[in-house]
Amino acid sequence: MRKDRLSPWRCRITLSLLLACASLLTLPVRGFAHPQQASAQEELLAVPGETGRPGGRLVISLRAEPKTLNPLTAADAISREVIGAMQADLVHINRGTQLTEPALAKSWKISPDGLQYTLTLRQGLRFSDGHRLDADDVLFTFRVYLDESVHATQRDLLIVGGKPIVVRKVDGQTLVFQFAKPYGVEERLFDGWDILPRHLLEKPYQEGKLGQLWTPSTPPNEWAGLGPFRLKEYVAGQKLVLERNPYYWKSDAKGNRLPYLDELVFLFVPSADAQVLRFQSGETDLITRVGAENFSVLARQQTAYTMADAGPGLEYNFLFFNLNDLSEKSSADVMRKQKWFRDVKFRQAVSAAIDREAIVRLVYLGRGAALWGPVTPGNGRWADASIARLPRSLDRARTLLKDAGFSWSMASNGESTLVDSDHKPVEFSILTSASNADRTKMATLIQDDLKQLGMRAQVVPLEFRSLVERVTQTKEYDACLLGLASLDFDPNSDLNVWLSSGGTHLWNPSQPHPATAWEAEIDRLMEQQLATPGYSQRKKLYDRVQEILAENQPMIFLASPDILAGAKNSIANFHPAVLEPYALWNVEQLYFRNGTENTRR
Repeated sequence: MRKDRLSPWRCRITLSLLLACASLLTLPVRGFAHPQQASAQEELLAVPGETGRPGGRLVISLRAEPKTLNPLTAADAISREVIGAMQADLVHINRGTQLTEPALAKSWKISPDGLQYTLTLRQGLRFSDGHRLDADDVLFTFRVYLDESVHATQRDLLIVGGKPIVVRKVDGQTLVFQFAKPYGVEERLFDGWDILPRHLLEKPYQEGKLGQLWTPSTPPNEWAGLGPFRLKEYVAGQKLVLERNPYYWKSDAKGNRLPYLDELVFLFVPSADAQVLRFQSGETDLITRVGAENFSVLARQQTAYTMADAGPGLEYNFLFFNLNDLSEKSSADVMRKQKWFRDVKFRQAVSAAIDREAIVRLVYLGRGAALWGPVTPGNGRWADASIARLPRSLDRARTLLKDAGFSWSMASNGESTLVDSDHKPVEFSILTSASNADRTKMATLIQDDLKQLGMRAQVVPLEFRSLVERVTQTKEYDACLLGLASLDFDPNSDLNVWLSSGGTHLWNPSQPHPATAWEAEIDRLMEQQLATPGYSQRKKLYDRVQEILAENQPMIFLASPDILAGAKNSIANFHPAVLEPYALWNVEQLYFRNGTENTRR
C-alpha cells in the first residue's frame, strides 16, 4: 500500500579509500573528472541511447519527504521513487520497452522443468562505499526478504506453490533459485528486489534492528547501495541530496561510466500548486506526477520546458464496499448495510449508475481512461477485451435494485428515496483520502450519480493513514474510494490484491479462508497462472479473473489517469514511462545539454 494509493543505499566514500582504489578501478575522487572507461576487472553494462555530457545537478520536487530509505519497508510511492535512484536489482524491467534486461545479473538460464533459475553476477562490481558485491550479498538479501519477522512488503511474491523459494550459492558469482512449482512470471520475478550490503546489515539483522535502519537522516557512511546515486545530505523539511555513485555498473554506448549527473536533489514541496510554481520559476528542472489541471496550465505556458503525456498508467481507481464479516460486534444499522453491500445486484446497480466518462472528463480533463476492470489501457497485453464497457444507465440500475428487493418512496418535497425491503432509506458514507483532490472529486461525482437513484452517500475525506487503518484494521467504514498502481505489467504484481488471503484484498482483507465461492475461484486461477508457463495460457486464466471481478463487482473500477510530466528543454534523454518511477526510470542517462547548467545551484 502506498501514499494515497494502496500499490537502495549509498555511503560517502572517504578520500583515502578512493585514492587506494584509483589505480585499480580508474574511479574519481570527488571533484575530479568523471571516469571514462571501466577497468579490465569490471563487467559494466553498456546501455543504448543518446550519449550525454557529464556534470550538473538535477532538482526535482516531492510532495512529501520519503518515509524511509529502506527497501524492505518502503510502501509509499515517494520512498520508492527515491530508493529507485539509489538501488539496483538482479534482472530489470526496462520501463521504456516493458521487457526484461540484464542488470546486476549478466545472464540467467531456466531449467527445462521450470523449477531452477541460475543467475550469474557481473564480475568486479562494488557497492557505493567501494565494498565488493558477490553471491553472499544476494544470499543475505533473499534470506532477509523471506524472513517473516522482517515484514518485507513484497515477501508474498517469493512464496510459490505454498513454499518459499530456496537460494543457494554455486560460486562467488553464480546462484541457483529453486522453486516448488514453475513460476509463470519467469525472470520478471527478480525486478524490484534491491540487493543489500551484507557487510553493513548482517549484524543489525542478527540483532533484530534491520527495520529501524536507513531513515533519511542516516549518516552517509552508514549506507551503501548499487544504484546510480548514493546518499549525500538530508535536511529535514527541506531536501534530500544524492550524489553520483562512482562505482556504478552501467556505461553509455561509448564506454563512459554513468550516471552523467553529479547530483540529484529532491526538494520537499508541500502542495501540487507550489510544485508548479517552483518548476515555472526554474527552481526545479523536472516535474512528475502532475495533475491534469496543472498540466494544462503548464502546457499552455511552456517556453523553456516541455510537457509530456505518456498515456494511461497502471493506476486504477475504484469504489468498494465493506464486505468483512462483522456479525459478532455490529449494530443493527451496520448489519442492515452489510446486507445491501453483500447483494451483488446492489453493487452492480451502483456500478451502472456511475458516469465513468464524466469522471475522466471532469477530474482528469480528458487525460485519462474509463475503467471497467483492473487492467488499464496502459497494459494492453493483459487486458481482457471481452469485458463489457457498458455506458452509464440509470434504467439498468433501477431494474437491478428492484430485482434485489429495493423500492422508492416519495418524500413531501418531491424527492424520491431508495428504501430496502424493511422500508429503511439507503444511506451510507464514502471514505476517501483528504490529501488526494482527484479522488475527492470522484467521490463527489459518485455522490451526485447515486442521488439520482435515491441513495444518500456522504463523502468523508480522511487523513490517509486513518483511512487505511479503518479499511484494513478496525473495518469501521461503509464504502471507500481508493487507488492502486501495479508495479509491473505482469498480473503477479497484484497477487496480494486478488488472493483472498492478501492484505490488500481490500473489500475483505486477509481472509483465513475464501468468504465466497467466486473468491475461491479467483484464488485457484491466480495460483494456477502463477505456475503456468507461457503467456497465452496465463492470459486465459487471468482473463477469467477479470471476468469474475466484473461479474461480482467487489471493486467498482472507475478511471486511470494519464502519466503527466515535464522537464526543462535543456534536459536530454527525458522519456516518461507508464511504470514507476515515471520520469526517473532512466535517471542515469539524464543530462544537461550544456553539461553544467546546474552545477552551482
